[in-house]
Amino acid sequence: MRDEPPIVVVGAGPAGVSAARTLVGAGHRPILVDEGMFPGGQVFRRPPSPLQQSDEKLYGFDARRARRLHDEFAALLPSIVYHAETMVWAVESNLLHLARGDKTTCQPWKRLILATGAMDRIVPTNGWTAPGVVTLGAAQIALKAQASIIGKSVIFLGSGPLLYLVAYQYARAGARVVAVLEAGRPFQRFSDLPALASGGATFARGVFYIAWLKAHGVPIKTGIEPLEILHGSDGRTNGLRYRRKGQGRETILSCDALAIGYGLKSETQLADLLGVDFHFDPQQRQWLPTTDLDGRSCVDGVYLAGDGVSIRGNQIAAIAGELAALALLSDMNGSEAPQAGSLRREISRARRFRRALDSVFAFPTDQLKTLPDEALICRCEGLTAGAVRDVVGLSGESDINRVKAFSRLGMGRCQGRVCGPAAAELIAAAASTDILHVGRLRGQAPLKPIALATLAGGRDEGI
Repeated sequence: MRDEPPIVVVGAGPAGVSAARTLVGAGHRPILVDEGMFPGGQVFRRPPSPLQQSDEKLYGFDARRARRLHDEFAALLPSIVYHAETMVWAVESNLLHLARGDKTTCQPWKRLILATGAMDRIVPTNGWTAPGVVTLGAAQIALKAQASIIGKSVIFLGSGPLLYLVAYQYARAGARVVAVLEAGRPFQRFSDLPALASGGATFARGVFYIAWLKAHGVPIKTGIEPLEILHGSDGRTNGLRYRRKGQGRETILSCDALAIGYGLKSETQLADLLGVDFHFDPQQRQWLPTTDLDGRSCVDGVYLAGDGVSIRGNQIAAIAGELAALALLSDMNGSEAPQAGSLRREISRARRFRRALDSVFAFPTDQLKTLPDEALICRCEGLTAGAVRDVVGLSGESDINRVKAFSRLGMGRCQGRVCGPAAAELIAAAASTDILHVGRLRGQAPLKPIALATLAGGRDEGI
């Protein structure tokens, strides 16, 4: 008789490593699948050995936590099956389809923990596809995984805590931070401060980053409306034209690179393919998988944890990973772990701070309503904002999947992962409807680009 299919954890960030550690502690040997070269996720990403730097230089205040995660993983490695640089590109009932290089494999599962993390959320601006424009996450990858910077003179544009963190990291790395341009006007309401202060050390770090940047002469401007990312004769980015909201005067700043990001969005495509229920979060303005507090989904044997459920930060992600693993173990043996209650309380206590952040750094929907018709909304398909508005106007459709059918929105390499949130806001504005009625782009395999040669001629190694 064949052995029972193992427990599989997807994602080796704080949530996935925490879940794997909990399972190993209970006597299991889980399989851990991760796209990264090394464990740690985006927040604790590290470079290959020739480019190694000190933890203090890479992670700053989080150096101790990064060291602990990497040490824990090293201790776990003999007790797990670890597949690095491996992508889950499709899923079916109790079977994951994996790809690594030119090889494909099929991995059976009976119980599955998804710790898929998050990615940058983009608000398109005229010229945002020019060389030299990257997301905040990509700017961090260059710094952490490649020990390099995206430019010598960098503008940071967007909204959210990550904006200030990455600007601080670049300034410390020797780049000239031309300016930090924030779309919103955070910290304007005194009434927000008690909820923000409930974040304790996390909030204090954010205040430190802002204070440090100001003390080192970095301009921080709020209420920014970007008008156009400029480029030179070589096509590369060389500046930004913007204005302050409510003001007519325009300003041009010069740079050789620009990092852009408006918060994070949960990576939910795998949960979608598995049939997990979704709900719309009006504060984060995105569709999120529905789970109980422990991470159980409506699909038997499927659990979720970390930023792939909701954007709550790496510390809560680690707690959620442990809690999801405990829920899985409880469902297997029928008894609840004694520490589950305290973990739930920690997650509940963090809600007040997270909601305050979501309110202070609200997604700039007005910026999308006034996006020029010529601005690209879907870079993969070369689709402009005007083309999307035309489809909505001519067809009378406001469901994003119907708009996709008429226009090819989200049919390119990113499968709507980049353009989806912005396109939904644009469609809602064009149709004069609530974004809740626009819906979400349905996930389809392959979840991420995979070479046809891999599918057609790659070696399938079975299980």
